[in-house]
Amino acid sequence: MSRLVNATLLLLLAATTQATPPKDTADGEARFRSLYKELVETNTTYSAGSCTAAAEKMAHRLADAGFPSTDLHLFADPAYPKDGGLVAVYPGANKDRKAILLLAHIDVVEAKREDWTRDPFTLIEENGNFYARGAADDKAEAAIWTDLFIRLRAEHYVPARPLKLALTCGEEGGGQLNGAQWLTQHHRELIDAEFALNEGASGELDAKGHRVALQVEAAEKLPVNYQLEVTNPGGHSSRPRKDNAIYSLASALTKVSQYEFPAQFGNANRGYFESMSKVVAAKGDSKTAQAMRDFLKNPADQKAIATVAAADVSWNAMLRTTCVATQLSGGHAPNALPQRSRANINCRIYPGVSPETVRKTLEQVIGDPLVSVTLPAERGVDRVGNGTAVVPPLGRSILQPIEDLMAEFWPGVPVVPMLQPGATDGAFLNAAGIPTYGIEPVFMGADLGNIHGLNEYIGVDSLLQGREFLYRLVKRYAEAP
Repeated sequence: MSRLVNATLLLLLAATTQATPPKDTADGEARFRSLYKELVETNTTYSAGSCTAAAEKMAHRLADAGFPSTDLHLFADPAYPKDGGLVAVYPGANKDRKAILLLAHIDVVEAKREDWTRDPFTLIEENGNFYARGAADDKAEAAIWTDLFIRLRAEHYVPARPLKLALTCGEEGGGQLNGAQWLTQHHRELIDAEFALNEGASGELDAKGHRVALQVEAAEKLPVNYQLEVTNPGGHSSRPRKDNAIYSLASALTKVSQYEFPAQFGNANRGYFESMSKVVAAKGDSKTAQAMRDFLKNPADQKAIATVAAADVSWNAMLRTTCVATQLSGGHAPNALPQRSRANINCRIYPGVSPETVRKTLEQVIGDPLVSVTLPAERGVDRVGNGTAVVPPLGRSILQPIEDLMAEFWPGVPVVPMLQPGATDGAFLNAAGIPTYGIEPVFMGADLGNIHGLNEYIGVDSLLQGREFLYRLVKRYAEAP
């Protein structure tokens, strides 16, 4: 049996390492590199950048490629002039058919030069990687989508249905206006589409750099911030009291840290673990693979669930609602008893579960009436209103073209639907009735290219291969009956 498993693994690795994805022309690659560099090097952080400037630069690129002004729609809320974006339309042969929307956010997480090895806002190619803030998240896909429109225009390509491109701001939060949400509320007609393609899923690499699977985001969890707060009359620090606001909060945080929400199963994470059980088995981890098969047969098998959850933090996050403390404050003077202590609890809520249900669960877990658990109005109840995360249908019309291209690019690498533990702007589109799927065929290791962290990077070859994959994928969707 071990020889059979090893032989299967060798065949899988041979298939994933020997495949040579097709390439664009040298001129086409040079054009993409130039566009990608310009977009990445345009600072779009909340503190010092401008999404509006980045959107304008991409609009100029499209205009130079021949797109008329009537098909280019720059937008910005007057109250947030730096948080603008762009919607571009590529007309199709059949105007009666609904469009395909290509969505990407162009804002990025903050980055301090003194913390980085390289200037975070200068695109540097080194060691086979591109380094910069936004090199991966999400300017890689934003550049791919924009360049795709230019590439199709240069070919005089006429799709069977319209294509739309939306470059938006605010996905990373931190104070910027969210352009995707704003468009659904103010210009729904501009982005109306049968479905949308977005970030949210990528390719997985193992520790040796072999391709393991290509993820397709079929659903995502809902991010909600809760505030824990304890108030107290306080007093002089020379006269300690048992009802200390900081101690009460610390006790509450300890209880939250020790609580684990129950595992849940839906089409997205069930399909993921069905596929991954085979991949894990082929890699020789029979214990974890069997545990996956066991809980798929019996969702109440707590031992199997615990085995899988302990094997990978991402797997654990796909199985359940998670809550974690992310910010802490308390006290007003070093020589006084604290009058107030607060903590932020960031929860990622499983689809179908309401924010209020989670709030009540936190109250029960803490079990202390002195600790209030609230949803501060200034933070919003959640990303899409008072409801729960909307899960779009994932059928063969979406999956088949991806699987067919995978067989051409990387034979033997499975396509795996997944529940995204994080969050994307797809939440707003799904809530507005535009089914949105995450697909970005750029393969990354366990560190996910250090996105949101120091020295963010993306593999040069992987980016260029992902560009070619998405170019062909959009064409297949556009030409499908």
